[in-house]
Amino acid sequence: MSILYVSPHPDAFPSLRALIAARYGEAGEGPGWGGAHPRICLQPPPTSRTPFPPPRLPALEQGPGGLWVWGATAVAQLLWPAGLGGPGGSRAAVLVQQWVSYADTELIPAACGATLPALGLRSSAQDPQAALGALGRALSPLEEWLRLHTYLAGEAPTLADLAAVTALLLPFRYVLDPPARRIWGNVTRWFITCVQQPEFRAVLGEVVLHSGARPLSQQPVPEVPAPPKTATQLKKEAKKREKLEKFQQKQKTQQQQPPPAEQKKPKPEKRGKRDPGVITYDLPTPAGEKKDVSGTMPDSYSPQYVEAAWYPWWEQQGFFKPEYGRSSVSAPNPRGIFMLCIPPPNVTGSLHLGHALTNAIQDSLTRWHRMRGETTLWNPGCDHAGIATQVVVEKKLWREQGLSRHQLGREAFLQEVWKWKEEKGDRIYHQLKKLGSSLDWNRACFTMDPKLSAAVTEAFVRLHEEGVIYRSTRLVNWSCSLNSAISDIEVDKKELTGRTLLSVPGYKEKVEFGVLVSFAYKVQGSDSDEEVVVATTRIETMLGDVAIAVHPKDPRYQHLKGKSVIHPFLSRSLPIVFDDFVDMEFGTGAVKITPAHDQTDYEVGQRHGLEAISIMDSRGALINVPPPFLGLPRFEARKAVLAALKERGLFRGVEDNPMVVPLCNRSKDVVEPLLRPQWYVRCGEMAQAASAAVTRGDLRILPEAHQRTWHAWMDNIRDWCISRQLWWGHRIPAYFVTVSDPAVPSGQDPDGRYWVSGRSEAEAREKAAKEFGVSPDKISLQQDEDVLDTWFSSGLFPFSIFGWPNQSEDLSVFYPGTLLETGHDILFFWVARMVMLGLKLTGKLPFKEVYLHAIVRDAHGRKMSKSLGNVIDPLDVIHGVSLQGLHDQLLSSNLDPSEVEKAKEGQKADFPAGIPECGTDALRFGLCAYTSQGMASKTSWPSPFPTVGTSREGEWQGFTLRSHPGRDINLDVNRILGYRHFCNKLWNATKFALRGLGKGFVPSPTSEPGGHESLADRWIRSRLTEAVRLSNQGFQAYDFPAATTAQYSFWLYELCDVYLECLKPVLNGVDQVAAECARQTLYTCLDVGLRLLSPFMPFVTEELFQRLPRRTLQAPPSLCVTPYPEPSECSWKDPEAEAAMDLALSITRAVRSLRADYNLTRIRPDCFLEVADAATGALGSAVSGYVQTLASAGVVAVLALGAPVPQGCAVALASDRCSVHLQLQGLVDPARELGKLQAKRSEAQRQAQRLRERRAAAGYPSKVPLDVQEADRAKLQQTEAELRKVDEAIALFQKML
Repeated sequence: MSILYVSPHPDAFPSLRALIAARYGEAGEGPGWGGAHPRICLQPPPTSRTPFPPPRLPALEQGPGGLWVWGATAVAQLLWPAGLGGPGGSRAAVLVQQWVSYADTELIPAACGATLPALGLRSSAQDPQAALGALGRALSPLEEWLRLHTYLAGEAPTLADLAAVTALLLPFRYVLDPPARRIWGNVTRWFITCVQQPEFRAVLGEVVLHSGARPLSQQPVPEVPAPPKTATQLKKEAKKREKLEKFQQKQKTQQQQPPPAEQKKPKPEKRGKRDPGVITYDLPTPAGEKKDVSGTMPDSYSPQYVEAAWYPWWEQQGFFKPEYGRSSVSAPNPRGIFMLCIPPPNVTGSLHLGHALTNAIQDSLTRWHRMRGETTLWNPGCDHAGIATQVVVEKKLWREQGLSRHQLGREAFLQEVWKWKEEKGDRIYHQLKKLGSSLDWNRACFTMDPKLSAAVTEAFVRLHEEGVIYRSTRLVNWSCSLNSAISDIEVDKKELTGRTLLSVPGYKEKVEFGVLVSFAYKVQGSDSDEEVVVATTRIETMLGDVAIAVHPKDPRYQHLKGKSVIHPFLSRSLPIVFDDFVDMEFGTGAVKITPAHDQTDYEVGQRHGLEAISIMDSRGALINVPPPFLGLPRFEARKAVLAALKERGLFRGVEDNPMVVPLCNRSKDVVEPLLRPQWYVRCGEMAQAASAAVTRGDLRILPEAHQRTWHAWMDNIRDWCISRQLWWGHRIPAYFVTVSDPAVPSGQDPDGRYWVSGRSEAEAREKAAKEFGVSPDKISLQQDEDVLDTWFSSGLFPFSIFGWPNQSEDLSVFYPGTLLETGHDILFFWVARMVMLGLKLTGKLPFKEVYLHAIVRDAHGRKMSKSLGNVIDPLDVIHGVSLQGLHDQLLSSNLDPSEVEKAKEGQKADFPAGIPECGTDALRFGLCAYTSQGMASKTSWPSPFPTVGTSREGEWQGFTLRSHPGRDINLDVNRILGYRHFCNKLWNATKFALRGLGKGFVPSPTSEPGGHESLADRWIRSRLTEAVRLSNQGFQAYDFPAATTAQYSFWLYELCDVYLECLKPVLNGVDQVAAECARQTLYTCLDVGLRLLSPFMPFVTEELFQRLPRRTLQAPPSLCVTPYPEPSECSWKDPEAEAAMDLALSITRAVRSLRADYNLTRIRPDCFLEVADAATGALGSAVSGYVQTLASAGVVAVLALGAPVPQGCAVALASDRCSVHLQLQGLVDPARELGKLQAKRSEAQRQAQRLRERRAAAGYPSKVPLDVQEADRAKLQQTEAELRKVDEAIALFQKML
């Protein structure tokens, strides 16, 4: 067995790193090195078994006599799961390795330097402020990187996060106080996110951050009596006191004097990034009229300014209607039809970020299809939300009038619900409009509207007449608080690890769950007082037991065949039945059978013909039981039964038992399985048809991974209970028949023959008269009091919104629809039912494709929950909200007071300064950028220039790791804020461009180049072509990150960072032909670039687009109805221009990196290019002007082949054909640089020697995994390359001395 030796000290962060990696190995597919999970040993290894030299902790012994690996980096890499951040050739793996290296070489020294002296563990080699400054410099790259990333590499913790977090444990525990953590907000957020992951918590427990109090070494210590002072010492102290008193008196006098007339102005405080503040649009614009954009653009982007007035104008102009621009929706359109219906949100509440994600995706798709010229309809609607709405109105009624719905009566209560709906029900629509959703509001539907209600009645009657809907008594999920059956989706499963006390509505004291109670049944007729011991988590249900079950092959019970046991409280005996479902290994191998209160027991009872005795009524009170249990509430009966068993000597013990408690997500009541007569839908044949549609390819489900789930559900489907014991909803159009004829016996509720359905009561009466062969006047009807499950009406939504069963133009044009887009969590509850009902009732699939997005969780990966305080209103992200504002929202919610404080703490941890104003466009763009349909993207978008934290050759910025299919989204609001900064970049770029174009600029009638374009013009057109291709491809494949990344990278990294910089000298130059070509190219970039972004960012793109001149007078009035850029329109791919600019950018990166290395930030040093061939030299000469502009260099000259390099130059590689030499002579201090390089050389030599010794160790090739060997080889190569560069630099500076 392998052994992991670690330090037991709680602050030994290298050992903690290894232990957390081991936890991930256990949770994943095992350690990356392929061995078994190691045994943990909290002490150094025995000296007799250790290699020489003795290993540092942590150390891993891979089996007795096996290979030893020590050091946190190597051990953690071996223990980490394979494929989750280990070494390899992929970009992700390289990114992980670079951050691990950064943690080892930069973070750990800085963290220890700042923390250990503060703890008194070693004397500080420098003053505390210098140590903290070094820590700050080490944190800066992290802070910048994490501004737009949740983790260091990808969407989940990797080895990179593990290395960096453990390196920073000491500073966060002992040095970084709250003010410091506010400075490093992104690092703090990431650190807290990581340490709250289960694997981290299992090792670290609750990480307590530094409160600001002084560490122990700085706390006051008991004073030691000092020796008596001499007369001279006392005299000196007296003089000091006298001087101090005079100084204090002078200060006091100055404070009392009035200030002089002219006083020197205090120095303004140094500020960070300027806060643009809130800029609003104040021009009077009546609702529906076009916004005035004739004025000067504000200095910076403001969401409130940009988003004002546009939506009412879009709506008023009818841009969102499918009729726009055509005579009728049925007019032929060669571009095709796109129809999408919204997943109808509940009328009760407000949207959350999950809804925002759904609508961001759907609106982006809708806008893209509309801009492509298709006849486009996105149909809005709202769900009546039976249980949720009834609960809300009942609470309101009780709070305001002190009445229950039963006191008010059904009709009056329904009037109250409709009144509430009219007052509050449009909040959802208001939020959808704030999100920019381009819905056709004239077609908005409510599931209780007469049109949709008629469709519900028609569907029920048709299905009942065919026998698809039937009446039956079965077990259902029952909420005693709601007094209704509930669906599976309304049941939350609370996992317990053992004994737990839970609050249950209607009970003053908490109720015990998570225990297994054992008790005995005496065998009937046994002379030896034989007994059978059973166990249960619901001891009260033993009053409904009707049998004991054992396995047919269990030898312990073979002699009890045909025997029975005696129920201690009832006058009945319970037969012992033999059934294969019993697990002989669990407990005693004997199981109590309660068919009326457990689904498994019900099925056993059906197989063995056992009676199902219900012992609870709809309120949870006990029935059909003897006193003293009769009438007791179920959980009071639990205690009474337990006491009675103990009194009779039948109690055999209690033990903790992990279990899942089903809770009603509306009432928080414990769900009870109860036998109730209900209406059911036979799903077998409909499910087969739905499954076959996917198999044939008629219906596509994306991501395809969900198709397995689809088939599994359809193959194992059960009949669907559609009854709900509510008043709000579609009342079931079924009637119980009573016949006034002695020849016809009275019927019972479960007997389906005595139930008829009808579109009206008169139709139902005619049916009943015909069924029983009597005249209609002898028929009495009583309509069922229950209503239909909300999912029944939602399942009809794709065709009921168009007036089905009546024919209409909309039904013929827009049904079947094109796409259904929703979250994967309702694939069965809604999507499957729409498909089944659509096929059954219309003979057509309701849509051709289903795209399922992931579920939104918070930045820590937790499910959104009010009690955690992490439920975020999209409007709070759009407008911003203070921490107190978030707290106030909790107080107005329906949270239990005990949960409010916990939720406040969650809000304080996640949003210490509240949520900043991000705007609608940033929220939409960010949500779509998170959404992934496939595996890791093959497309990466590096920044043209390295930023803080990158290596000279590294191109990290913009690299996107895509989540796996169906994987949940961990949403970090800080990333949304980053996209608001992107909006500001768009704003400033367009503002600069408009100045560059000039007031008299007239764009060419077409976007085609004029033939005199410069290299930069050709390059940016080529990059624009690629962005257009990737954007359209992304929309077509539902690969939203590919589209958002292409657009983001074009605007930020290519247009702003490169082309606009190259443009400045051209626009200010004397070559008018070049300037005009540049202006036309710039206009094309703005025009096409804004159209590309429009589906994701409709407000800011419309605002900027309206400020551009038009190519023709016939141009569409709004960007949202302007054609989307197509590859056929933008076909300017230019490989030669891209190759030339790639060289220019590579040279620029090298120059910038050298300037940063030698701190030449304010100097424009000369640059010399050493090339390998004449072609590269010609290319270098062609791009030298761009390099000079982009790199802020002096002279950029290409050296002749074989010519010597000028003295005093630093060198860097731009490519394998070009080296960059930067002139340092006279710009740096050679002696100082030599000292730094000598220290760097010594450390690199030590690191290289350690790697060589490790690779030369006996057994290394055979015992060390290949991936670890490859990592060691790569690291040695990198270290040796660094040594060569250091030696070259040393030689350079020695020549300069």
